[in-house]
Amino acid sequence: MPQAAPGRGSGVVPGGPVPSAVPSQGASPAAAGASQPAAGAAAAPAPGQGAQSMPGGGPAAPAPVPAAAQVAGQAAPPAPGHTAAATAPPATPPGPAQAAQPLPGSEGRGAAGNPGEVVAGEPWGPGSGGVEGAGGGDPWQGYDPWTVGAEGREPLARGPLQQTGAGVLTRRQREKRGRRLLLVWTAVVALVSSGVGGLAGAYVEREGVGDVTLPQAGSVPAGRAPDSVAGIAARALPGVVTLHVSGADEAGTGTGFVLDARGHILTNNHVVQPASSGGDISVTFSGGDTAKARIVGRDSGYDLAVVQVSGVRGLTPLPLGDSDGVRVGDPVVAIGAPFDLANTVTSGIISATERPITAGGEKSDGSDVSYVDALQTDAPINPGNSGGPLLDSRARVIGINSAIRSAGTGSDSGSGQAGSIGLGFAIPVNQARRVAEELINKGHATHPVIGVTLDMGWTGDGARVDSRARDGGPAVAAGGPAARAGLKAGDVITAVDGERVHSGEELIVRIRAHEPGDRLRLTVERGGEREVSLVLGASEQN
Repeated sequence: MPQAAPGRGSGVVPGGPVPSAVPSQGASPAAAGASQPAAGAAAAPAPGQGAQSMPGGGPAAPAPVPAAAQVAGQAAPPAPGHTAAATAPPATPPGPAQAAQPLPGSEGRGAAGNPGEVVAGEPWGPGSGGVEGAGGGDPWQGYDPWTVGAEGREPLARGPLQQTGAGVLTRRQREKRGRRLLLVWTAVVALVSSGVGGLAGAYVEREGVGDVTLPQAGSVPAGRAPDSVAGIAARALPGVVTLHVSGADEAGTGTGFVLDARGHILTNNHVVQPASSGGDISVTFSGGDTAKARIVGRDSGYDLAVVQVSGVRGLTPLPLGDSDGVRVGDPVVAIGAPFDLANTVTSGIISATERPITAGGEKSDGSDVSYVDALQTDAPINPGNSGGPLLDSRARVIGINSAIRSAGTGSDSGSGQAGSIGLGFAIPVNQARRVAEELINKGHATHPVIGVTLDMGWTGDGARVDSRARDGGPAVAAGGPAARAGLKAGDVITAVDGERVHSGEELIVRIRAHEPGDRLRLTVERGGEREVSLVLGASEQN
């Protein structure tokens, strides 16, 4: 007798043989042949029902049984998925000549000769229980979708089928397809990884990620004296940084150096100015580590600014020297990032001291002009060096590189593209120390003043007190240091503490070299020369 297909549940019809699994008798739909034929195989219809298979292998809804084919008093045979009537008499098992014989490669096919084809009215064999047989037996009891059709009928196309009805690939085809997919996915992963890695690398380089631990100050290379250029550079480089600054309208590169273990970094104001209204500052250390920075305070009059990094361990603050003790001819080393070439080291000498220079001046009111009583050096300094340290032979900071003089351009703050001609200028560290302390402690710096408005258009020798202030008020501020010393509009100041001044800019530079509260001696001409003494006042405005 036919056996149930492996894995399929079987229901027993009283008095009959053990048939294949009958739909709706509890067999799991996941088991092959349960509740519906295997996908891609047409379900065999009950004789006389004229069921038509749907493309794709699923049975169509059975057509109504003609009235002439029905036996009075008997219920119509159940459609697939319905339980047969309990009163149905047992069906006669198939004869030996019609016993189902499996064909090689025929597993999972329907009984029709062609995919989706059904021969209407063809009996399943003697005693199949068709409506024309006596007793109206169950038409599904002998149905086995895993066997060949009626005798002499060709099975479906050779070759095992997938659930979609498509032919299963051979082992060689599957291996070939697998290798092709592997190559494609490898290429895709490589492209995505390189893109993500590049973006991540660029981000980390500019923005910094997580905490940063920096190396300690380098030791003097073997065979090099501590006061050699190599020895100075080895000790100072870990404390020098490169700043990448971006704002709404401009971006630039500059240099700075570490002041303390709290992450304060000193640089020029013109370096960080693009980020003063909400831009970004990225600090890159000599070893390549990066961190975000914020502006702590800045001052355009001194062209100095302090920024701070957070989450950075192992900072190497540079020691500050004494700029008042610098002499012409002293050897110096400059470190910076000219044209974004980080960790560039150059050397030279101090070629002059107390050189009055001004920089800036883009604003009409002059509030962005910086006045510096500068150290002059022939060490090559270029755009990008701004804010970097000028070091003495003991690797101590004696100045902050700020400006250069270029052929035919006059003074340059270092933000342009002109190159060095051996005239670089640095803010003396003694002046920078006081300003940096105020910026850290108060967020702003104070400027020493004498309380007068100068006539900046005066072409004579010295600095002339204007007739009116810019707002139309008196040129000599009432109650200020100059008023208490007896200065009046039209007076010409020719010297400060015995040092000649030749213009209004030079007078401001000499005054800015001091601190509020310092006492100065001024040489004044008004129908003759005389000296007056005054104590410098303080102003937060430039």
